[in-house]
Amino acid sequence: MAAIKQTFFQECEEQLCELETGLLAIDDGDTDSETVNAVFRAVHSIKGGAGAFSLEELVQFAHVFESALDHLRAGRLAPSGEVLKTMLRAADMLADLVRAARSDSSVDTASREELANELRAFDPHEPSKGSGQGIQASEDDDPDIAGFEPVPICLDDLGTELHSIQNRFLIHFTPKPGLYAKANETALLMRELSKLGEIQIICDYSHLPLLDELDPEHSYLSWTVELTTVHDETAVRNVFEFVEWDCELDIQELDPEAAPDDEAITALIREMQATVEADLAARSDPQVASVPASAAEPPATAGNPAMSQRGKQEMATAAQATIRVDLDRVDRLINLVGELVINQAVLTQRVFEAGVARASGVATGIDELEQLTREIQDSVMAIRAQPVKSVFQRMPRLVREVAALTGKKVRLVTEGENTEVDKTVIEHLTDPLTHMIRNAIDHGLESPQGRVAAGKPEEGLVRLSALHRSGRIVIEVSDDGAGIDRTTVKAIAAAKGLISPEAALSEEEVDNLIFLPGFSTTSTVSDISGRGVGMDVVRRSIQSLGGRISIRSKPSQGSTFTLSLPLTLAVLDGMVVTVADETLIVPLSAIVETLRPKADKVHGFGGNAMVIAIRDQFVPLIDVGRELGYRAKDTDPCASVVLLVESEGHARNALLVDAILGQRQVVIKSLEANYRHVAGIAAATILGDGRVALILDTDAVVAHWREVATDFEEPLAAAG
Repeated sequence: MAAIKQTFFQECEEQLCELETGLLAIDDGDTDSETVNAVFRAVHSIKGGAGAFSLEELVQFAHVFESALDHLRAGRLAPSGEVLKTMLRAADMLADLVRAARSDSSVDTASREELANELRAFDPHEPSKGSGQGIQASEDDDPDIAGFEPVPICLDDLGTELHSIQNRFLIHFTPKPGLYAKANETALLMRELSKLGEIQIICDYSHLPLLDELDPEHSYLSWTVELTTVHDETAVRNVFEFVEWDCELDIQELDPEAAPDDEAITALIREMQATVEADLAARSDPQVASVPASAAEPPATAGNPAMSQRGKQEMATAAQATIRVDLDRVDRLINLVGELVINQAVLTQRVFEAGVARASGVATGIDELEQLTREIQDSVMAIRAQPVKSVFQRMPRLVREVAALTGKKVRLVTEGENTEVDKTVIEHLTDPLTHMIRNAIDHGLESPQGRVAAGKPEEGLVRLSALHRSGRIVIEVSDDGAGIDRTTVKAIAAAKGLISPEAALSEEEVDNLIFLPGFSTTSTVSDISGRGVGMDVVRRSIQSLGGRISIRSKPSQGSTFTLSLPLTLAVLDGMVVTVADETLIVPLSAIVETLRPKADKVHGFGGNAMVIAIRDQFVPLIDVGRELGYRAKDTDPCASVVLLVESEGHARNALLVDAILGQRQVVIKSLEANYRHVAGIAAATILGDGRVALILDTDAVVAHWREVATDFEEPLAAAG
């Protein structure tokens, strides 16, 4: 039961995401019936699963929420802004109740009951129906207007006659795999049906495969039930209330005057029995048993023409089925594949060191092994890839909460939710995005009055998007607010002692001041900001992932924060270079181009600084060996190789290395976890000869050089 309960909570997270997505779509004007039904099904599924585990608080609130959604689904409730606002809060409360049930904690009872009462007020039969909450009421709903007068009626004489009425139903019931995954059981449903009256049950197991073809998580059986009862069809459907979305259900009302063994039922039973007997006979014949499943599919019968079609649909669903795998197992597989890559590189190097000709069969086999290893690694990494949707779907609630605290009207638009990235990257995205969206609402967007005065819509827009670009994932958080007031930012930074008041800074450098520790444009501390620990945390978090963050801002038009991150923290494609007899790996995604500098293109500038002219543009020339402390003096640029790299803010710099050895995919090993943090170094890897090579952090190297060369930027800018 513990494992099943864990599966239930995992499915709850999926249902909650579908619930919030659907409500936001309705709030944006999507009134399609399927969208409304999807929202209703999500709450209904959570309620049904919670009932199986006796999670009473969750069941009770879900039931109230479900009733309100039923009014919306039936058209008795208009999807007004106030209604959707309450339902979004209800979705948040439902999420809190699920997490509380999962962690055996509690949710504030008063808040829960207050919100439940707001949902109950959506009932058109409640006295509060006229409270302006979106109920579609008419004069017919008011008994006084209709001139209704209550009349007492005695039903004592009808009791015997009512109970003597017998209804007959023919029920076709085919469970889907999801029914069993949610801890429901067919036998219990049949038992509940038997409480309504007299039943006859036939199980159709004609689609049950041979043992070696059986999928334990699939559903192969279906049932036909004849029920004789004094209850109506609603009572029959209530038996299947918690499973109606996880089964195929057909209830037909039969003629109550016909005998229980009428010809139609008898014919159906005989045809089903014949089908089952023929299937068993076929399976007992080895020749027939060897026929492929597609060829041995039983034909549809006249009594049940939809049976074989349902079987085809189930098999199609099974072909696209997914499985749940514990993440620890996937991580272990990733680590083993990483070791395989390292050993393959070691084997390759030792074979060639042994003098094996590159045109030999052994060398060809080594090349094929390398290609196969790369394909295995790509496939395993794809298993661990997840869409950023899991992070993006947490943001609408954050937007609602921050908007309420700041008194602003905000609309969140998300794009590229299905962009995939390694789960290790996703795990570190929530905090940076939370800070950035809070910053966009609190500092970026103007107040409603300020927006109207500026000729903008009263409602501000925050856009969150993701896409793949050049082997990396790029996430952007933008707003249509006032933009960065660079004069104010510079004045605050100078007042806090973060920069010199006389410092000559470019627009890009002024914008980047907001990333400095202790910087804040808010003078008072609130629940949202004011402590100066927001954007510097974002920058450190992104840099720790091997990523970059940049800003674009235009006055009165808004700002865009761009995060550029590696797709995975397990492997990377790198350029192998040497610097002062040391081997380094430079991430390939950071390199724009490589070149051999010519003497007439290299110029001294401001003391020891150097620049190189590349296509009529002067680019700072940075000696990597000097920056890392490998040598005390700068090397000769003309005897070296230049790597043109792009850093934060799309600024370009030229890194000087001694030579390029080649390009290869390497397995990333954490240097901090195994040794300590080293300035300018992002991580480490193991080369084919068994030696450790350091992976260069190009942004850190450039940033350190800029700190040392403080007098360099201004004359360079003046030189164009």
